[in-house]
Amino acid sequence: MKFNELDLIPELLKSVKDMGFEETTPIQEQTIPLALEGKDVIGQAQTGTGKTAAFGLPMLQKIDTSKRVVQGLVIAPTRELAIQTQEELFRLSKDKRVKVTCVYGGADIRRQIKQIKGGAQIVVGTPGRMLDHIRRKTLRLDKVETLVLDEADEMLNMGFIDDIEAIIKETPKERQTLLFSATMPDAIKRIGVRFMENPETVRIKTKTLSAATIDQFYTKARDNEKFDILTRLIDVQNPKSALIFGRTKKRVDELSKGLEMRGYQAEGIHGDLSQSKRMSVLNDFKKGKIDILVATDVAARGLDVTGLSHVYNYDIPQDPESYVHRIGRTGRAGEEGVAVTFVTPQEMGYLRTIEKLTKQTMTTLRPPTNDEALESQLQSAMDDIQKTIDENGLDKYEAAAEKLLSAYSAEDLAAALVKAMVKDPTDVPVKISPQRPLPSKDRRNRRKGSGKGGRNRNYKGKKRSNNDYKGKRQNNRRSKKNNKK
Repeated sequence: MKFNELDLIPELLKSVKDMGFEETTPIQEQTIPLALEGKDVIGQAQTGTGKTAAFGLPMLQKIDTSKRVVQGLVIAPTRELAIQTQEELFRLSKDKRVKVTCVYGGADIRRQIKQIKGGAQIVVGTPGRMLDHIRRKTLRLDKVETLVLDEADEMLNMGFIDDIEAIIKETPKERQTLLFSATMPDAIKRIGVRFMENPETVRIKTKTLSAATIDQFYTKARDNEKFDILTRLIDVQNPKSALIFGRTKKRVDELSKGLEMRGYQAEGIHGDLSQSKRMSVLNDFKKGKIDILVATDVAARGLDVTGLSHVYNYDIPQDPESYVHRIGRTGRAGEEGVAVTFVTPQEMGYLRTIEKLTKQTMTTLRPPTNDEALESQLQSAMDDIQKTIDENGLDKYEAAAEKLLSAYSAEDLAAALVKAMVKDPTDVPVKISPQRPLPSKDRRNRRKGSGKGGRNRNYKGKKRSNNDYKGKRQNNRRSKKNNKK
């Protein structure tokens, strides 16, 4: 379904279009019409399925911008999710000009108070900091019309259930409530019974992938090795068009700039780009003017991009649903696609989780060597030269060619031509800022190791740093001193 088929006001449709979104995701298609009717909704869907727009657009539509009071409230389990939600709501409301602010622990509360008093109409935040504002009487919820509980099961796991109930009791009974959760434990169901009015339930089934159309690979690499491996892979695989996913906006900027420095036709998109720049990049990509698009998950969500031959996950996604959405952009309409995921040794647990969800095992991909990448580039260059000769139209260049042939051998001229067409990565060093790997999913298993045989487990496990050995030597020295005493 297209967004313009929904009963949304022009201002919101313009913002959605400017963000590059064209088609709704399943959770958006089913939730938005119900929420626009004013119904309470319980949505069961994983992270990365477009939930923010699913609850955000109906909530934004109801906001009366002439009233400088809090009319919408979104409760999220973590500051990271709260910030991400606030940013997306801000972009969705750019043309309607709704004031959205974010409150969470660990930040200056005075600044948050100033933003709320400045006329915030939607407040996104974590339960603890919201309660703090309520107790200080800096956050009044008596005018709230829409209450959203995002990732309710995660808040339950973190022990926020009492805080959530305390916040809900501060809101009017006649409000609209939208609850989203990946799972539906009994405690979440009780919230639906106690605090919601005849809620409609929307369940989005986990997507499955077709092994016949998408070849899935992973390559294990340290963070500082990824970029060089990526460029060698691009040289060897020679994608017709590729989408590269980075975890952060800074990562996307550095990757797109680094690829350009090495001669690839690449551009990046993320939420900080201007509307005109974003649309210009997307149009160039769709028209084939650029071969490689680098994007964050948020920027790429909902994009209608077809004909992709390759998807590269430069950073492995934190949740498996995002992986499904990322690589599902290739291998469409019966065409074959390739997906390659880079994994640091500490992130292998996330890879196994993805494999369980997709019920498919990824194939290990050995990174190409520099010589293999060079050989592939040479072949591409020779193919391009052959194509140029076949197309003819070289008459106007024959005089220049004769002058060159009088001074140099044909072999030297051909070699110079090929050299000019081939990129040597060692000539253009690119530095990508280091980024921490995702937190280990199971530290206990990481310590024990995986696989059979004690020696192999220790060898494959995390290597000790010099500091680890240094600390051990210092402890040994301390123990010797104590024994002498």
